[in-house]
Amino acid sequence: MMVSRTPKVELRGVKKRFGDKVVLDGVDLAIQPSQSLVVIGGSGTGKSVMIKCVLGILTPDEGEILVDGQDITHLRGRSREEVLKKFAMLFQGAALFDSLPVWENVAFGLIQGHGVPRNKARDIAVEKLAKVGLGSDVAMLSPAELSGGMQKRVGLARAIAADPEIIFFDEPTTGLDPIMADVINDLIISTVKDLGVTTLSITHDMVSARKISDHIAMLYKGKIVWAGATRDIDQTDNAFVDQFIHGRAEGPIKMEVRA
Repeated sequence: MMVSRTPKVELRGVKKRFGDKVVLDGVDLAIQPSQSLVVIGGSGTGKSVMIKCVLGILTPDEGEILVDGQDITHLRGRSREEVLKKFAMLFQGAALFDSLPVWENVAFGLIQGHGVPRNKARDIAVEKLAKVGLGSDVAMLSPAELSGGMQKRVGLARAIAADPEIIFFDEPTTGLDPIMADVINDLIISTVKDLGVTTLSITHDMVSARKISDHIAMLYKGKIVWAGATRDIDQTDNAFVDQFIHGRAEGPIKMEVRA
């Protein structure tokens, strides 16, 4: 007898539109505890909007979003803040504060969101930097003194600083050369395994998607058109997935080209 588990994050019939443009058109998606799910899809398919809805930055027009079985779709105030403590995010461009040294970037959420004293927060920041392969000497540098790959590492250290339950990765390897992208992928895998966290990533980079995920879902025109185990994606007969993962111009996915 199989024991059903409550998904860590679940979207049920989530819809979001901006004026006449429908961005999410009834998204159903469930992420199990400790699962690493990557949502693939081209630019403008609604991946970022979906994550913003989960984070509460945007409110769905229809549908429900649940975390640990709790409907958080319309939570506000302190109740929303308690849920947000479970979350962390690695932003596409690292999104570091130029005016703060590296350690304070890593510790920002600890100090501002969790009320951790600065001295203790600094110690935690140095510890988390070590987990992503950066020495204590980096802690006092400014973000401008770091390479793109190092900035990504600092962003990852910040994401894991408060020991979150769920981490969101927004195009984690964008702008990196193939070798550094692979380094970041390996760091994501190792840190996620160490923490036992649940992850939701969005990317159009299939090398990264295959490496950091155990499950993949594809979003196209606001709908999930395929979802399954990563190991099954190359055997699927789904025409949308086949076209996307092989980068073919011909197929059901039509690119909008303006004259």
